[in-house]
Amino acid sequence: MSPFPRLHRTARRPRWKPVGALLAAFVLGCAAPASALSSAPFGPTPPHNPYAGPDGTATMHGDTGSSDTTPLTGPGAGSLSSSRTALASACPTVLVGADGYPVALCTPIFGQVPTVHLLDPGNGSSLTSLKLTKGSLLGGVYAYIDHQDRLVVADGSRSLLRVGHHRNADGAWSLTVDRSQSLAAVIPEGDAVTGLAPDWRGRVWFATGGGVVGTADDTTGAVNALTLPAGERVANSISTAPEGTAVTTTHATYLLTAAGGTPEIVWRKEYDRGSARKPGLLSWGSGSTPTFFGPRTGTEYVTVVDNADTSANLEVYRSSDGSTVCSVPVLQASGGPGSENSPIGAGSSVFVAGTYGYPYPAVPEGAGPSVPAAADFAGGLTRVDVRADGTGCSLKWDSALRSAAVPKLSTADGLLHTVVRDPLVPGTRGTSILDPYRYVQIDPDSGRVTRSVKVGVGSLYDSLQMAGTITPDGAYLQGTVTGVLRITAG
Repeated sequence: MSPFPRLHRTARRPRWKPVGALLAAFVLGCAAPASALSSAPFGPTPPHNPYAGPDGTATMHGDTGSSDTTPLTGPGAGSLSSSRTALASACPTVLVGADGYPVALCTPIFGQVPTVHLLDPGNGSSLTSLKLTKGSLLGGVYAYIDHQDRLVVADGSRSLLRVGHHRNADGAWSLTVDRSQSLAAVIPEGDAVTGLAPDWRGRVWFATGGGVVGTADDTTGAVNALTLPAGERVANSISTAPEGTAVTTTHATYLLTAAGGTPEIVWRKEYDRGSARKPGLLSWGSGSTPTFFGPRTGTEYVTVVDNADTSANLEVYRSSDGSTVCSVPVLQASGGPGSENSPIGAGSSVFVAGTYGYPYPAVPEGAGPSVPAAADFAGGLTRVDVRADGTGCSLKWDSALRSAAVPKLSTADGLLHTVVRDPLVPGTRGTSILDPYRYVQIDPDSGRVTRSVKVGVGSLYDSLQMAGTITPDGAYLQGTVTGVLRITAG
């Protein structure tokens, strides 16, 4: 997650086709002039995975290393405006392939059947949609765009799908399941895939809520799996890098490889999971999708946030052997000891956004009660830097900013981008159905908001700690509980 002048990337840059401006302005706000950009770039970020789509837009967290960075520039100079595509659905995953067409994976409010939407890059409308088989709550959340612009997702039938979008002879668009591979032989009835990502051999790694980790090769049909220790659940997505696949369960973080096809554990690192699930988290344990980052290769470290009772700690491990680099208390300024979000990682820097007390309308089955039963939304945003010699970490800054989404770091414009949830009554920390929401740009050197615009008021605009995506034309797309926001400049 690193904003700034272009990074030195070792990977081939993806080719983008031009994408037109999306929706007409719906909500106008006052935007402060863009501030001067930070002087020092972050980087490198994880190397490009040849079996994934463009870096920054291929996965919910930008790339298969889950860095939550993007090489694309966000809304630039000029007044900011916001518009909303209403889909009557929560849309946690909005991705963009090399052809420039956004693909959204959404769960309708009524029926809750995961639905794929192909969005018009010119006006934001849904060009066509495709319903998938319903599964678990998290079964309609994680997906990725592959190197052929297909959405790769596991549905409720325990099948791995590659969904392509195609223009028909009459000019209309359609979404079709181009390939399907059953995972039922290794996933028990009642279990479901929660996270998936490709490795550097083209195999799809997946992890289920019940702790099954496997690989699927749809060219050979081979499916292999390993079951993690009993009682360990996977409540977030997984990450891949040349070193292997990182999986964080409700008890520990793992690095796995599969030279022969079957997953094998390279290392396992327990963390402090606390005594119960906290309000604002969706499981009893870390809320992190593990993040690969590092100052040399972009993947020499793996990081998560733990679930310790009285604080939240950033845990940084070496990818090679799982040894601890540091354990640093974060989110101290907000007093909210918890994060459901994947950390941003770029170069030597990590950014953590707090979700303690966030009012999710539902939690996954089996998540258990939170302790306490409820709390005010604390928020918080912290930057931690790994020391140059790799012997520890230093707290750079800590703020009480209340991000209502997973922030993204642009390595092109040098800014953090997110949506914040402001209290209805200034100076308080409670939440209501009438809270206002703002898109903000943040200076990563100071943590200071440099520019913002109101995107709406009320629960229609709740971004529910979902990840935003910057498109090739500089728009910021943000899923909400009812559709997709688009923030543009100019």
